Amino acid sequence: MFVLGNLIVALAKVVDLVLTLYMWIIIIRAVISWVNPDPYNPIVQFLYRVTEPVMEPVRRWLPFRGMGIDISPLIVILAIIFLQNFLVKSMLEMSAYFR
Repeated sequence: MFVLGNLIVALAKVVDLVLTLYMWIIIIRAVISWVNPDPYNPIVQFLYRVTEPVMEPVRRWLPFRGMGIDISPLIVILAIIFLQNFLVKSMLEMSAYFR
C-alpha cells in the first residue's frame, strides 16, 4: 500500500507546482496589463490565452465590473491559495493512511 501513498504524494506535489506556476502567470499578466502591452506580442497572447478562461467567469461574477479596476486576478490568486492549503494538504494527509 505504500506505493499508493507515494503516488498520492507525487500527485499532490505536481498539483502544488502547477497551481504555483499558474499563480505566477496571473501575476505576470496583471503586471503587464498596467503598461498597455502590444496585443500582437506572442508572450502577451499566450498570457491572455492561458488566463482568460479562468478570469472571465470571475469578472462576470463580480458585482462592480465597470469601476475601472479589475480585481479578478486577486480573486483567482486567493482561490489558488485556498486550493493549495486545502486540496494539496488534504492529499498529503490522505497519503499518510496508505503508508
